[in-house]
Amino acid sequence: MVMLDILSNALIQIKNAEVMGKRQVTIWPVNKLTYYTLRVLQRYGYVGEIEYVDDGRGGKYIVQLLGKINDIGPIRPRYPVKYREIVQWEQKFLPARQIGILVISTSQGVVSHIEAKEKKIGGVLLAYVY
Repeated sequence: MVMLDILSNALIQIKNAEVMGKRQVTIWPVNKLTYYTLRVLQRYGYVGEIEYVDDGRGGKYIVQLLGKINDIGPIRPRYPVKYREIVQWEQKFLPARQIGILVISTSQGVVSHIEAKEKKIGGVLLAYVY
């Protein structure tokens, strides 16, 4: 099976595990973009501990779920966004102000839309979570 979008696969695995009420999920295959996205989710309290397991086939992450995710998903296609346009994308993907985050890949790394607005930087939209 050819995996075209590893990040989308990881987010859907998290969503399915949350719906089923699981306490942890194993994400495989992985890449650096997936790891940095998980770190943003961890920083905002949507997931717990992230553990990397090297299985000799590219590795996998075991992510502890906290039951705080109502919806999570990739943003496809990955739209480029300027920092002045972030509010418009918030209104499109998030249910209300101050609820949820957009994950953005910027020149300064993968950050949330809140951090991108504070730093006044744009980037590419990767995912949403609330």
